[in-house]
Amino acid sequence: MTLQSWTTKDIPSQTGKTVIVTGGNSGLGFEAVKALSDKGALVILACRKLEKGEAAKEKIRQSNLTAKIEVMELDLMNLASIHSFVAKFKNQYTHLDLLLNNAGIMMVPYQLTDDGFESQLGTNHLGHFALTGLLISVLKNTPKARVINVSSIAHKKGEVDYDNLLFENGKGYTPLKAYGRSKLANLLFTFELQRFFDTHKMDCIALAAHPGVSDTNLFQHIGSKWLMRILRPLFLFFIQPAEMGVLPELRAAVDKHAKGGMYYGPDGKREMKGFPIVVQATQAAQNKESARKLWKQSEKLTGVVYTV
Repeated sequence: MTLQSWTTKDIPSQTGKTVIVTGGNSGLGFEAVKALSDKGALVILACRKLEKGEAAKEKIRQSNLTAKIEVMELDLMNLASIHSFVAKFKNQYTHLDLLLNNAGIMMVPYQLTDDGFESQLGTNHLGHFALTGLLISVLKNTPKARVINVSSIAHKKGEVDYDNLLFENGKGYTPLKAYGRSKLANLLFTFELQRFFDTHKMDCIALAAHPGVSDTNLFQHIGSKWLMRILRPLFLFFIQPAEMGVLPELRAAVDKHAKGGMYYGPDGKREMKGFPIVVQATQAAQNKESARKLWKQSEKLTGVVYTV
């Protein structure tokens, strides 16, 4: 095996492990659920609509009748739903080997979550921040637990304005600016979470990954349907299928050489596609002061305070 050829074939047995994958009913999340359940993990497929989750589960079980998958409702745009999901999970399970914060929305028009947050930061970052914080006690009780946050190459253009974090009333909002901010937040959170683990001597690691440019339904808001049909052949030259796009987060999830704070992405030109390797986040993503500010604001906004 070389660094350039890591695939799902390199995933070791996951038998006995319990995994949560957010957004597991489609795209990268679906591929992650499939790959990890194929290797023997018990996978909690967390998604907004149970019927879509059940359909995804049945699709996977068509090729793997022994796949252990439980569908649970989780709406990252609703804090009450996150609390409910965690309560149900804790009632059934005592350990969590892997939390794969995969779900996300991309470049949508300005809108608010049920709790009044700008939807992209609210879903991509704040929802996962709250979910992870509420699961801290379970992660602490699981040796070698991992938290994987899925970022994007769009983080390189991201900026965080702490005076207008949520683009109040749409001020300064553009779909791309908000998406870049949310993906930068994913990395700031990851690195600060690792520092939290270190400070509290928890046997857990936090890592991040990005899929390059992958063919998923996240692109549905970029342009009109007729325009997308015209441009799709051109896009296919630059993008990779979801089966490839998921590899960085899967490698982050299982690589025995992984260390806290590592960031995985494709090895191709500009990290747009290719096989998963360790890549570099921007200096902005590694800014400790910015990460602390984001953490404090995230606790204040979500009401989820991290304690061990």
